[in-house]
Amino acid sequence: MTNENPIHSSAAAGISRRYFLQVTAAGVVTATALGASGLKARAAAYEKFTWISPRGTLEVLDDYPYWSAKKAGYFGDLNTDIQPGPSDGTATVKFVDVGQADMGFPSPGVFSFAIQNGMKLKSVFHMGARDTFSLAFRKGQGTKNLKDLEGKTILLGSAAWQAITDPLLAAQGVDIKKVKYVEAGWPTWGTALAGGQGDAALSWEGLRAEWIAKGLDFEYWLGVQNSKLPANTFVVRAADLEDADKKAFLEKYLRGWAMGLEFGYQNPRAAVEAVFEQFPTLAKNLGPELGTTSILQQINVFRGDMDKRSGWGSHDMASWQGFFDEILKIGQITAPVKAEDVCTNDLIPAANDFDKAKVKADADGVKLSEGFAALDVEKIKAHLFDSAVK
Repeated sequence: MTNENPIHSSAAAGISRRYFLQVTAAGVVTATALGASGLKARAAAYEKFTWISPRGTLEVLDDYPYWSAKKAGYFGDLNTDIQPGPSDGTATVKFVDVGQADMGFPSPGVFSFAIQNGMKLKSVFHMGARDTFSLAFRKGQGTKNLKDLEGKTILLGSAAWQAITDPLLAAQGVDIKKVKYVEAGWPTWGTALAGGQGDAALSWEGLRAEWIAKGLDFEYWLGVQNSKLPANTFVVRAADLEDADKKAFLEKYLRGWAMGLEFGYQNPRAAVEAVFEQFPTLAKNLGPELGTTSILQQINVFRGDMDKRSGWGSHDMASWQGFFDEILKIGQITAPVKAEDVCTNDLIPAANDFDKAKVKADADGVKLSEGFAALDVEKIKAHLFDSAVK
């Protein structure tokens, strides 16, 4: 893992990341705390555009569109960077808010944390068209009715993930005041569940396959089958959308991601290989079959019902409004939020303005290694949800 690497603009801002994290641990960072010169350093056009992960690591398959696009040259001459960030669940919005990164990938719950704390961020590319989140149970202890979790304990990797789990449960009729959470740590919360701690653990698509590779074999209540809530999205500073040069850059940048998504849809095995080339340890731990299983789970989330979408990354405003209404009811935010005020589809037409036939030809033209070529993708697809609670 490259967790200790500093975000690229830390030096420009004149602070170490250790100091930055000490400052932000309590919430929003002020200009005074950072120093005015640090903020001015980020006011210029993007020198290097930095995307920051929400999970404290890049050694996962979740970011396959980026690695596929980068390998295929879909970002062109854009100077892009991708960073793991710290495992604090809210870092992905905090870093963007203060100019330490340019784009974050928060869950809707963490995005709501940003809104509640006055961060002027906007969602510009909705990756998770279906709800990626799930609840893992030890075999034979799962439930289809989440109200059964009242009085029980749910394990989280970060305390910030409660902002994910509360609305998920509340939307299913659960009295969240009757649920206990335990922060079991990243990346150990799944191991804690397997070891008999807690009654369930938060999980997500793609991670299910990775957990199997670690010997963690659970059964799941799956959000992709049961939830209408949105999932993770790309957010930027709202002010960047008012800058014509930055907006044009964002359109080109998101086009690269959209082309990477299309590439993965057309040839998921080639997309897995693009990630494995970056992270040999991940390749060794997962292998071709589980790697392909993981990416197919995520493609299902990222693609959603494309017949009803205006392209990769488009927001379903009704789904987002339902989410904001739900979290207002449970007190996760204290004032109503209008989805159109914090989410925009303005960049989606340009992001999807690419030659799909060329991307398909690129994907189909990849020569797969022997292990991947031998896989039956349709067979894997047929068993994607075998671990769902029966």
